[in-house]
Amino acid sequence: MEQATGEIGTTLDETTTCRELVRFATEHVSASVTVDLAAEQPQRPQPDDARTRAGTVTRYRRPHDSGPPRSVSHGSGPYGSGAPGPLPPGSARYGPLRPGPAPPGPLPPGSAPPGSVLPAPPASTGAGTHRLAVPLAVHDEGTLGTVTVARTAGGPFSADDVALLRHAARLAARHLGHARRLAATEDTALHLQRALVGEPGRPHPNLEIAGGYLPAGHRTLVGGDWFETVRLHFGRSLLVVGDVMGHGLDAAVDMNAYRTALREVAATDLPPHRVLRHLDSVVAEDDARRPATCLLVRVDPARGAATFANAGHLPPAVFGADGSAELVDLPVGPPLGTGIGGYESTTRPLAPGATLLIFTDGLVERRGEDIDVSLARLAALRLPAGSGPRDVVDEVLRRLDAHTAEDDVAVLAARIRARAPQ
Repeated sequence: MEQATGEIGTTLDETTTCRELVRFATEHVSASVTVDLAAEQPQRPQPDDARTRAGTVTRYRRPHDSGPPRSVSHGSGPYGSGAPGPLPPGSARYGPLRPGPAPPGPLPPGSAPPGSVLPAPPASTGAGTHRLAVPLAVHDEGTLGTVTVARTAGGPFSADDVALLRHAARLAARHLGHARRLAATEDTALHLQRALVGEPGRPHPNLEIAGGYLPAGHRTLVGGDWFETVRLHFGRSLLVVGDVMGHGLDAAVDMNAYRTALREVAATDLPPHRVLRHLDSVVAEDDARRPATCLLVRVDPARGAATFANAGHLPPAVFGADGSAELVDLPVGPPLGTGIGGYESTTRPLAPGATLLIFTDGLVERRGEDIDVSLARLAALRLPAGSGPRDVVDEVLRRLDAHTAEDDVAVLAARIRARAPQ
């Protein structure tokens, strides 16, 4: 049992945990082992019957789930009935369980429940097959599946075998529960963030925009990256990109709070640096809020100019009509939420045909690399001449290999729409 604690549940991954359970049970119970794992955790387990030549086996499936459960098989025994044969030692196989013929009716009285030895008719060699099935569950919690062991040599399963298998199954179920709760949290945070970044405000029609959001890789909690556009007076639009520090559901919730507060402040049509100052003071009053970096850009198409204000964020890039890139040198204030203030605005021309790109650090940062090197890689890009906002977003994400980034990536590109000739 001490060995099981160290060998089962070394990661928060369902596949790995099931393989560890199968490997451990195969070694210590000297039998072939199959784990039938429901696709989702059921509210209340309901048995679904299947028959094999070796006897009656009760397997748990999610209620009203028409598909077969995912299975892991390991050891020298069959992989369900009609299996292709023995597996090599130390291996694992995935695939749908191949059930035997459908039962002609209800189970006969006296059928053995999970956790008991199931008597079997003689096999072709005349030897009996001993089977044992235990629920994959922690005490009175919902059953996640079933662990079934079978052997034709070594005699019936002893009380020690049953106790060890039950302990291993409970241990695996505990870790599977942790993994599923983590996955549920990730899913909630991811859906929340996708909903928020997927519906930015609408800028004025005189501005072309394109955005993109990439969550971090598998098993990495979602962060607080977002982008936004706010329509202002006199044909101007405010572009925003921000990054709440940390990851997880709390970061996504804080990101929503920042975004809501920014919309309210920006509606007053203050200069970008004063918007940051006001937002910083509002957030600083709430100790529960995480700090965040933020970059504001007010684009004025009539004047062909953009006004920037930076709160601890990376500088934007401008891609000229010829496809060359340039980083915009800006004064950088402290992140939002510190209450320090000290933000400044900088205005520069935005040439016809030029595309502005604002982004979060996941786009350029790489582990073990100086940030100046990372930004220089972005500035060295040369895109096809005349690339619009959508082309810029797609090409930058592709060339910087942002799909494999270790952090979330949010990007927003904008270009002043060319006026129709009079």
